Amino acid sequence: MISYKPLWETMAERKATTYTLIYKGGISSSTVRRLKAGESVSTNTLEAICAVLDCGISDIIEYKKEKQP
Repeated sequence: MISYKPLWETMAERKATTYTLIYKGGISSSTVRRLKAGESVSTNTLEAICAVLDCGISDIIEYKKEKQP
């Protein structure tokens, strides 16, 4: 499972908001909603986020192994 928890932490450290992603990163509001919901987004979106926040991919996503029943 992919988690966007690092994204929200990186944004807080850089004092960035979803406004930053939308207006400076060119990311649609529907994509921001997908990020907030933990849904999948394209690698192009991840690249745009890295560019606007000047960070690496590990600063915005992490992989968490799902627990097996």
